[in-house]
Amino acid sequence: MKKNYQPENELLFLALGGSGEIGMNVNLYGCDGKWLMVDLGMSFGANEYPGTELLFADIDFIEERSNDLLGIVLTHAHEDHIGAIPYFAAELDVPLYATPFTAELIRRKLEEAGLLKEVEVRIIEEDHGHIEIGPFEVTYIPLAHSIAEGNALVIDTPYGRVFHTGDWKLDEDPIIGEPTTEEELREIGDEGVLAVVCDSTNVFNPEPSGSEGAVYRGLMDEVKKWDGRRVMVTTFASNVARLQTLGEVAKANGRQLVVAGRSLDRMIEVAQENGYLENFPETVDWNTAMGLPRGKVMIMATGGQGEPRAALSRVAEENHPLKLSEGDVVLFSSRQIPGNEISIGKVQNKLAERGIVMVTDRQSMIHVSGHPGRPELEALYSWLRPEILVPVHGEIKHMQEQARVGIEAGIPKAVYQKNGDIVRLAPGKPGKIAQVEAGRLVLDGDIIVPADGESIVMRRRLAHNGVVIVVLGPNNSVTVESLGLPLDEDQADFVAEAEADVAKAISSSGKKRRGGSKGGSKGRSPANDRLEAARLAARRAATRWSGKKPQVRVIDLEG
Repeated sequence: MKKNYQPENELLFLALGGSGEIGMNVNLYGCDGKWLMVDLGMSFGANEYPGTELLFADIDFIEERSNDLLGIVLTHAHEDHIGAIPYFAAELDVPLYATPFTAELIRRKLEEAGLLKEVEVRIIEEDHGHIEIGPFEVTYIPLAHSIAEGNALVIDTPYGRVFHTGDWKLDEDPIIGEPTTEEELREIGDEGVLAVVCDSTNVFNPEPSGSEGAVYRGLMDEVKKWDGRRVMVTTFASNVARLQTLGEVAKANGRQLVVAGRSLDRMIEVAQENGYLENFPETVDWNTAMGLPRGKVMIMATGGQGEPRAALSRVAEENHPLKLSEGDVVLFSSRQIPGNEISIGKVQNKLAERGIVMVTDRQSMIHVSGHPGRPELEALYSWLRPEILVPVHGEIKHMQEQARVGIEAGIPKAVYQKNGDIVRLAPGKPGKIAQVEAGRLVLDGDIIVPADGESIVMRRRLAHNGVVIVVLGPNNSVTVESLGLPLDEDQADFVAEAEADVAKAISSSGKKRRGGSKGGSKGRSPANDRLEAARLAARRAATRWSGKKPQVRVIDLEG
């Protein structure tokens, strides 16, 4: 392996995102001097990065080697697989490959970012589309997932075949699309599979994920229970099969359908442009919906993850044109994404306080996951019979567990890896051969910065400990202000004491200089000695009063 990590006569795999976390999926395959990227996703800002909105994998490794990158192949249109495209694709300057539905959602993202003419999007046939990119031959394999046109990829190389699952599940009644059959997957296995690179999300689920057809029946039965009540259903906008189901449920129960959420409007439009939702009912506007009898309307809304600006949150806070009253019903036809428990709980408590009934997937068959449970993983292993299993798309615990499950199921070799690990799949014994930097970036306002950069670290410190500002004026006058310290009614007394402490400290600092050498302590200038004395005095006063160790900024008007 060369130090510049150039793939030689070998097949390499490298995850820059999505291995060790759920989201931000960015995967690379290296072969004969060239690289192929699979997916370019993002995640949403976390509490550990205050003030940020979006989270990205740091793709500096492949940006430095962009001359050897041949293309970006997209498995499906979820944000954790395509969301970073507007931020990085133009700089990478390679074609994007996607099936029609995914390509249209990408095109709209690029158009919003003003990049439509700068990024080439090549549309691949939806069913078993085939492309040749340098040493890689890629075939799209339709698999069920919670979005239209979910695909695995068969990647053929001179060193063996990889089956890259993307996000998937087994579903004999998917409502939308026709997944590849067991027989077809067995045929792929019969031809020989070197490695399966596989989704780990639901490996701890001992049961199959369940069918969209079962959700269809569950939602139909659930809505029938609430005759005479206004019903709101919140779901993921990207789940076109679920949207199809909700349209059918509304019609079957004699309810007019109203849509609340721009992402839902956009998804319905794109789906219909690509041949889906052809019999979707005409929707009514908000004013019309509110004029209908309560049992004659069904609201389809965004916000099931507790997003504060989404329709469900605004309805819960009674600041949305669509209204719910005591006895009305909200059906949560979506799973609770880890990390969103608090925000979802806030919305649910607001609804409960108003006497609104809530039903989740724990009470009724109104949602199933789009990822495979353990029986589905084991079935896929038995059909493909790979030599190597490489778990991806999960936290460490998920990937380690899938590696164990794969070995127990008879796969000869499982390679546990995480972001930044370069894995040689062939030739020779498979395993990790090097590690590269694989950090995180955040969208902070309009700027993409390192997640561990100075601005984010400082903001985290300010959030935890507050800030004290000290202004040194003429004649050694001192003004102290604090923000974020838990002082309340003690604020004035703290300020008075802190100002006195700082004045004493800078006075002492001046006396030490006059009595000592011309230079400051440890080589610092006298002016810097004065600033440091003021900073320490203010911080000690703040700690004494509050127990906090705030950031202190000193401004010397005479400096």
